[in-house]
Amino acid sequence: MKNSIIESIEKIGWPRIIIGLFLASMFVIAPFVGVSVGTSISDVLVRFTFNGVLVLSLLPMVKSGCGLNFGLQLGIISGLLGAVTSIEIGITGFLGFLIAIGVSIPFAILFGIIYGLLLNRVKGDEMVVATYVGFSVVSFMNMMWLLLPYKSPDMIWGYGGTGLRTTISVEKYWFHVLNDFLSFEIGGVYVPTGGFLFFALMCLIVWIFFKSKTGTAMTATGSNPVYASSSGVNVNKMRLVSVIISSIIAAIGILVYEQGFGFIQLYMAPLYMAFPAIAALLLGGASVGKATIANVIIGTFLFQGILTMTPSVINNIIKSDMSETIRIIVSNGMIVYALTRRKKARG
Repeated sequence: MKNSIIESIEKIGWPRIIIGLFLASMFVIAPFVGVSVGTSISDVLVRFTFNGVLVLSLLPMVKSGCGLNFGLQLGIISGLLGAVTSIEIGITGFLGFLIAIGVSIPFAILFGIIYGLLLNRVKGDEMVVATYVGFSVVSFMNMMWLLLPYKSPDMIWGYGGTGLRTTISVEKYWFHVLNDFLSFEIGGVYVPTGGFLFFALMCLIVWIFFKSKTGTAMTATGSNPVYASSSGVNVNKMRLVSVIISSIIAAIGILVYEQGFGFIQLYMAPLYMAFPAIAALLLGGASVGKATIANVIIGTFLFQGILTMTPSVINNIIKSDMSETIRIIVSNGMIVYALTRRKKARG
């Protein structure tokens, strides 16, 4: 009995157990300090649905041996280009959301090819190079957002008539187009059914892909590139395909994020978006060389749960509005913790 308990703990991993218990304690304390448990659970569920796909986008590159995708910004910017183009066209509802996805995919493929070819030339230093690539692309796009010929009055600066605003609302277009689909409320808890279904669909597609011949070859490339090459696998091609797929999923992920959040954020907003996604994956038990869909699900829930609950509970305890300060401390503290335990994978 004792041995089975120890084995279970080792399988789950102490970090996940400790963080899970801490999150549970936040929910227990919440009603005693005036925080609505129903609202808090709703916030966690909503945050989970519109962050999950971004975390999922990291999986292909980890599987292929390219490491953690610190250049996630390329996929995110592809999604942003799809989003603003969809609004420029002016189609609303689910069709507008699909058009945004359709427009973003070609950009993601193009950026993914360039990014993948670069990573194939810097094997062993992918994560360092990727970080600078992501930062450079965000800076370059700061100029492009001002120069691209978009004309929609909902997006351009009012006083100049040109250039895109920093924040663009999607309320009139495809706000909550996924979250409100088949959504319901039970016991004061809002359940974004459509968001969960879309995330489940994306996970299913990724799972099926990695069961395919190409997916198996990609996994073999990440596990042992020498063996994969001797078995006839084109290692560089598999790495390139993984980067393209990661960029496509990231583009879709930012669109899911925007429909849940309600706004498109341009300019410097994507700069650090890779770090929370990577931290969530690592907190779920993944490592630089090994990750699973289970790691994505567990890590996203834990990360978003802690990020949602901690500021509101501590605010009410100390009776002062320090939510943003606490959120920054908790978020960055979890990222530092997650990145220091990269070497050992769980689950």
